[in-house]
Amino acid sequence: MNLQEIFGTGEQLTALQMAARAFVMFFIALALIRFGGVRIFGRNTAFDNILVIMFGAILARGVVGASPFFSVVAAAAIMVLIHKILGWLAFRYHWVGMIVKGIHRPLYSNGKFNWKNMQKTSISKDDLMEGVRMEINSDTLEHVKEATIEKDGKISIVKS
Repeated sequence: MNLQEIFGTGEQLTALQMAARAFVMFFIALALIRFGGVRIFGRNTAFDNILVIMFGAILARGVVGASPFFSVVAAAAIMVLIHKILGWLAFRYHWVGMIVKGIHRPLYSNGKFNWKNMQKTSISKDDLMEGVRMEINSDTLEHVKEATIEKDGKISIVKS
């Protein structure tokens, strides 16, 4: 039995061929994610989510035979490499990090709302109060020194 019989070609795959592709693709994906680092699935910034979405879409094409298997593996490897390089550049150069990952913005500080940043981030007062309830289990701003929307879209609270 040769590799073509095991993995098939094109989109006319048997269940066994698709299972063999999925088995191999799992370990390829695991190796690529390990190479890419824990950051790939550790944060939910736009930077990281783009990789996750594209990575899954690309790898799925190889499992179902919509694209040649080794072309899919090469494309996925390039996506992980781009993510790794941009992550390294963002670490090395702050301005790259701001472009690729975004910035955090203060929404509330010292008893005052930052309406400009709230408008830029489309965060309403109700959204901010939801963050306060989720973070510090309070329905008032009485014990809030600062509230910030982080790069991943979550609201963080510093208590006073």
